[in-house]
Amino acid sequence: MKKILAVVLSLALLTGALAGCGGDTKGTDGAAAVGSTENSTAAANPAGQETAGENGEEPFRVCLIVALLGTRSFADFAYDGCQKAVEDFGIELTVSECEDTSLYENQLLTACEEGYDLIICGASQWKDYIANHAAEYPDTLFGISDTRLEGIPNVFSITFAQNQGSFLTGALSAMFTEMTEFENVNEETVIGWVGGTDIPALRDFYTGFEEGAKYINPDITILQSFAGDMQDAVKGKELTLAMYQQGADIVCNVAGNTGLGVLEAAAQSGYYAIGVDKNQDDVQPGSVVTSMLKSNETATYYMIENAVKGTYPGGQHLYLDLAYGGVGLTDFSVFREYACKTEEQQKRLDEILVKLQELEDKIVSGEIVVSNYEGYGPN
Repeated sequence: MKKILAVVLSLALLTGALAGCGGDTKGTDGAAAVGSTENSTAAANPAGQETAGENGEEPFRVCLIVALLGTRSFADFAYDGCQKAVEDFGIELTVSECEDTSLYENQLLTACEEGYDLIICGASQWKDYIANHAAEYPDTLFGISDTRLEGIPNVFSITFAQNQGSFLTGALSAMFTEMTEFENVNEETVIGWVGGTDIPALRDFYTGFEEGAKYINPDITILQSFAGDMQDAVKGKELTLAMYQQGADIVCNVAGNTGLGVLEAAAQSGYYAIGVDKNQDDVQPGSVVTSMLKSNETATYYMIENAVKGTYPGGQHLYLDLAYGGVGLTDFSVFREYACKTEEQQKRLDEILVKLQELEDKIVSGEIVVSNYEGYGPN
């Protein structure tokens, strides 16, 4: 249980405006938004640490582009990595939020015109826009997470082995749905999976989830739905409640802000869910068994560190898997505290953890090879 019980996403493993978005230029957690550059350095540098500008040089300017922060999901991990870079390198950080997908291209182009040294897009939805426009801004570096984009000299992309992490969540779900020692776990072997937008990255999630579940029980029933939106918690809740009504007692959330509705449905109904991207175990304590982490914090920090140091790997792609700490599970401590009230429940949870560690070791060693959705994987 050495990895599953303590998933620490180690930076050392890798180290070697909003115009057109409804006119909203609000800052997030102290960071200024694109189109609101006044005091942006001070806002991103609240501790007053020394910056490049204070040494007579222009500060290194970074813009993080996301849909929405504050949902405790993938975008928040990207922001955490940027904040660590602010502390370590004194960069000037600006955050651009825009929930309207039809305006993503304009969001990117607005940032490009602002003349940032590095623009990081926190998810795959901006891939085509970077591919179409990066060459027009050769003096700007671009980074993007959760999608592969190679061969463009000023673009670096990082993807994650979410299929490997999801294999573990699928296996967990298949084991948990048979553990009737836990309240409201029924006799049926039915589990659920709710995705947000139907994009390749989420298909890669589901590929691993399905293989992990069927590794444990080839005859298990998996209910799958896409909400069609990453920002609709109401829809996520509706889909999850429907799955519980169809016999599922645990549902995996891979849906951004929509996934918060999945977790709410679990708490409301007395059933169970799995969080995603960032640690969501305490969002609905006792209802969230674990969360599958994707270390976008590490990815974002790595991009900034290399850009600042002049070693940016433009044109290349990096794949972060279980072996590199790119994905993993939380330690189940919140669930243990809130949901394991009897000795038998504690024992069964320990059995799950032992089995999950065994599966993780087999994946890392290559004994278990988890399939990827088309276009994903290390190569």
